[in-house]
Amino acid sequence: MQLRITEIFLSLQGESTTVGLPTVFVRLTGCPLRCQYCDTAYAFSGGSMMSIDQIMDEVRGYGVKHVTVTGGEPLAQPDVCELLRRLCDAGLNVSLETSGALDVQAVDSRVVKILDLKTPGSGEVSRNRWENLQHCTSADQVKFVICNRADYEWAKLQCDEQQIATRVGEILFSPSHTELPARTLADWIVSDRLPVRMQIQLHKFLWGDEPGR
Repeated sequence: MQLRITEIFLSLQGESTTVGLPTVFVRLTGCPLRCQYCDTAYAFSGGSMMSIDQIMDEVRGYGVKHVTVTGGEPLAQPDVCELLRRLCDAGLNVSLETSGALDVQAVDSRVVKILDLKTPGSGEVSRNRWENLQHCTSADQVKFVICNRADYEWAKLQCDEQQIATRVGEILFSPSHTELPARTLADWIVSDRLPVRMQIQLHKFLWGDEPGR
């Protein structure tokens, strides 16, 4: 089995509940979505074909326990599920960053799924596959990237209507890095006493848009 890989690198996890931990990132190439705020458009094409054995060897070479498989949209390559299984079998702590637009049912149950549900401001709200929430557990996380006040109100409504807090362990609200000041989003969350985890992209604070970070 082979996968098209844009990059494999070691950094600090910049988001989610493992923020700040040294993590190996396996970034797959290709994505069927075109979110207007995307900061990884370089992963839409190109990349290099690697066997799962080659990927495993490179990941193990970094000597850390946390691995995040991301993209692009990693589930656009069906063989990624075998990679996820192999990473889990190796005793690693594995997370998957996915748009939630593709079916997550085949993902190994040991993997922490982070579903980046698309807000209206993303331009891709129609791609949300809401039935994916049925395949989530308390180990998983749902993320909303908030572009403006309308996105914030929409995300609050979805949390209620989809009963997301009963389906996953964490709900993450992130400000769009180009459109919404982090402090503004923080003030909204505090004012509403909203039971979500506010997050910023730690890696951008530390390294900006430097590749491989």
